Amino acid sequence: ITGGLYVLAAAPAPVWLSVRCLHPEQISVRGLAGVENVSDLKTNFNRHLHFTLVKDRNVATKRDYYFALANTVRDHLVGRWIRTQQHYYEKDPKRVYYLSLEFYMGRTLQNTMVNLAMENACDEATYQLGLDMEELEEMEEDAGLGNGGLGRLAACFLDSMATLGLAAYGYGIRYEFGIFNQKIVNGWQVEEADDWLRYGNPWEKARPEYMRPVHFYGRTEHHPDGVKWVDTQVVLALPYDTPVPGYRNNVVNTMRLWSAKAPCEFNLKDFNIGGYIQAVLDRNLAENISRVLYPNDNFFEGKELRLKQEYFVVAATLQDIIRRFKASKFGSREIVRTDFSKLPEKVAIQLNDTHPAMAIPELMRVLVDEEKLQWEKAWDICVRTCAYTNHTVLPEALERWPVPLLQHLLPRHLEIIFEINRRHLERVASLYPGDVDRLRRMSLVEEGGQKRVNMAHLCIVGSHAVNGVARIHSDILKATVFKDFYEMDPHKFQNKTNGITPRRWLVMCNPGLAEVIAEKIGEEFIRDLDQLKKLEKFVNDEALIRDIAKVKQENKLKFSVHLEEHYKVKINPNSMFDIQVKRIHEYKRQLLNCLHIITYYNRIKKEPNKQWTPRTIMIGGKAAPGYHTAKMIIRLITAIGEVVNNDPVVGDRLKVIFLENYRVTLAEKAVPAADLSEQISTAGTEASGTGNMKFMLNGALTIGTMDGANVEMAEEAGERNLFIFGMRVEDVEAMDKKGYNASEYYNRIPELKQAMDQIAGGFFSPKQPDLFKDIVDMLMHHDRFKVFADYEDYIKCQEKVNALYKNPKEWTKKVIHNIAGSGKFSSDRTIAQYAREIWGVEPSLEKIPAPDDPQ
Repeated sequence: ITGGLYVLAAAPAPVWLSVRCLHPEQISVRGLAGVENVSDLKTNFNRHLHFTLVKDRNVATKRDYYFALANTVRDHLVGRWIRTQQHYYEKDPKRVYYLSLEFYMGRTLQNTMVNLAMENACDEATYQLGLDMEELEEMEEDAGLGNGGLGRLAACFLDSMATLGLAAYGYGIRYEFGIFNQKIVNGWQVEEADDWLRYGNPWEKARPEYMRPVHFYGRTEHHPDGVKWVDTQVVLALPYDTPVPGYRNNVVNTMRLWSAKAPCEFNLKDFNIGGYIQAVLDRNLAENISRVLYPNDNFFEGKELRLKQEYFVVAATLQDIIRRFKASKFGSREIVRTDFSKLPEKVAIQLNDTHPAMAIPELMRVLVDEEKLQWEKAWDICVRTCAYTNHTVLPEALERWPVPLLQHLLPRHLEIIFEINRRHLERVASLYPGDVDRLRRMSLVEEGGQKRVNMAHLCIVGSHAVNGVARIHSDILKATVFKDFYEMDPHKFQNKTNGITPRRWLVMCNPGLAEVIAEKIGEEFIRDLDQLKKLEKFVNDEALIRDIAKVKQENKLKFSVHLEEHYKVKINPNSMFDIQVKRIHEYKRQLLNCLHIITYYNRIKKEPNKQWTPRTIMIGGKAAPGYHTAKMIIRLITAIGEVVNNDPVVGDRLKVIFLENYRVTLAEKAVPAADLSEQISTAGTEASGTGNMKFMLNGALTIGTMDGANVEMAEEAGERNLFIFGMRVEDVEAMDKKGYNASEYYNRIPELKQAMDQIAGGFFSPKQPDLFKDIVDMLMHHDRFKVFADYEDYIKCQEKVNALYKNPKEWTKKVIHNIAGSGKFSSDRTIAQYAREIWGVEPSLEKIPAPDDPQ
């Protein structure tokens, strides 16, 4: 080693001379680049390149350097991770288990450096080694184990739970293939598999010693001493642990994702299978359970493989929970806790939507069949342990599993669900005698064509708390979807407005803005986002107005460079960056955005010499592969872009870009560059939205309906500081009663008629004039989301946006009001409320001792 086998030769300037250390604005938020830190990092980087990657500088690739850096940073997590888990074992706190089929984590390297205050030191070390840290960061694959809001929320929650010092665990599935990569080919979405583990994942640690069996199929036997589930097929669940660091508090929690493994004896005992080779090949059937993420957002697809995934994560996780409950007691390894009445005092299980709903019958099965508790006792424990978060009111998204499928795959669980339902309906009948229709509405089992189990009803009955994810959403749940349940058990229903982590969504993705804020109010806001309110008193401060506008311009220039590398369009960085990024869905109304684009285009064409506010309109998001309308919406956006972007009359006053393969990492680039955030769902359909919060925190103004968290954003920042338009929930309800007639708007509003006639007549698809026939047909005859009803008000509102953008100072003042009002939307606030009001634990901002501190 001393012979310089693996030492990187670079003759660096002394650290204190390095330009990169001298940006005073980078010191506070990015951590200090002390000489010792930098020197240690370089040594460890070299050690990993040599010993872990078995490379030297002659053959190392950029990816090797990324892995060397990732391993070097990971080393700084390990001591804290072990110490944190040891700390929990000794203190024996109540543990929180966040169960989700999705964790949309994105990249890990930079987030870890931010939370460990290592960013400047790593930047300096890589610089001295002749490398560019940003280039290395770009080598990391996104962990795309989610579809959109629900999966990203889970990731933000993990960050906040660690930052608030909760003994929390995220449990999910280690999908071999995450959300597909989206390619746009000839204007169409094409999906390709996301082979994110191809080069290995430096952040995970396999834990084969905690492998757990999960059972499927089989039958039940009823004996005097209880019920046995027999003749099952077994799949093993192999856990992979990923560290989740809190923000500079030395806490490192665990996300544990399960991977499916066939047992060694799989199929081999069945000599009738067709021989040894085939039996080994058939192991794939068992292991397919964790192969791929279902790519649907807000849509239920009742496939057997999906139900297997849902039960797989639940069964493996509950075994882990119960093992930990039994064992974790002051310094003892043998099983000491057998009194399950204490479970709700030591365990909280949060169900992220109904996807992990099988946790309720599974916990009952374990308590009744295996631990031999009486039903009533077991049920009381189950209800006090579990809580359920609802994420949508769209009927097509609610999970309703066919009884025959459950009977086949999980026969014991179906019996338990029937028994839960019998007792539940007995209670309903006693509270509302003679109300048979209420019994039908409230049953867990829906009769009709084929019997189905309504998983939301199961979750409500089996939980002590049910919450929506924004105030308006929680009110809608109580008034409509779950009205009967609210009348019977009002105490169960709560609101927990969603939030986002300010570490990833401000400090990491927008360091320039974080610095400007820190200069004015200090850096405590990173832990306590409510402190952003202090910016209110600087709203007329010339220097702040100038600095905020300057950071936005820098972010736009940087994003423009990125866009011009990826698209052949030339970007006007002085244009308004008008961005709508989210999953493509009819209810999110990307089509309303399209109608505005066409209208604005037509106006420019009509009066080309007028002073139009220049706009670059960007729309991005994935469509579920089986969702035909969503795929046609993408095709329409790209078609409009082809016409608009190549029209010399329009020039650089209007550009339309479809942002390909929108994902966490692209959001981190787009959000800081946005001027205008489009949040235009039909009132009453978007449960919360979280992208809206990211844009608000990063200095964009919002054009939106009074839906989801937009309502609370307007309340926090002042309604005059958002561009609110369109029907409210009451208006939509009134229109549903009287009937929505699209052609009335089409015939009354000339610009709407013109735009629709262009789409229908092939103006945007001259080679296939009827290409968009299905979209036109839907908008004219069966549009559930009433696009035309909000068109006029939307266009008027966009005119106000244009007018204000021409006055940069007044625009930026509104931006400051928005940033100052965004404190409520930290996931730290959300998690503190879950902790106190649902889980019964107290958050803490205390540091725990660092690994190098004496215990």
